[in-house]
Amino acid sequence: MAIVSNQELIRRVPLFSDLSPAQSSIVSATVEKRRFKRGDLIVEQGKISGALYMILSGKARVLSQDDRGREVIMATLEVGDAIGEMSLIDGEPHSATVRAEAPTDALVLGHDAFIRCLHENASMADAVMRGLVRRLRRADKQILSLALMDVYGRVMSVLHDMAQEDEEGNKILRKKVSRQDVAKMVGASREMVSRVMKHFEETDVLVQQPDGTFLLKGGKSLE
Repeated sequence: MAIVSNQELIRRVPLFSDLSPAQSSIVSATVEKRRFKRGDLIVEQGKISGALYMILSGKARVLSQDDRGREVIMATLEVGDAIGEMSLIDGEPHSATVRAEAPTDALVLGHDAFIRCLHENASMADAVMRGLVRRLRRADKQILSLALMDVYGRVMSVLHDMAQEDEEGNKILRKKVSRQDVAKMVGASREMVSRVMKHFEETDVLVQQPDGTFLLKGGKSLE
């Protein structure tokens, strides 16, 4: 099997797509590829890793935990997403834990090289800012959902976010929905979420299709 060089790997990362050849050389000499097994922590809430992680394959979950050990799922990260840029920028500990949900490969870039790239490449700085804005918008949406919606509304909003739109504009859930995961997203018990999902199925809000997918017919996601 051919060994992929760091130069080739960084071309796969959207954050580095506009680096000049000289900057690419600097980054490729600094980054390392790291593999995480399912369940491994990539970064940990309350700690400082001092590095930027960029997902090449696999997926990870962003989790926040309170003093009693209760977890909330903040987001799911996939190929191309970056981890740890907030901590690198302000020097503060990570605000959440990121855990690999499948075997995950990531490129790891140290603090000094990251800051140098930000200062020397406006496109990369813009990409980082856009990523942070997306994260803030997602957080605002979660806060609004928790403040203004009951559990039924919060579950519906999460289902809309999970669903994909088909060619006819229908919302389709193509993967099995974990009640436990939804519970951690909406701040409710698994039992309550199971009752809500059962109600949605009984009232034809969720309609199972012959291929095993579900058609989502009711409600709207928060915009």
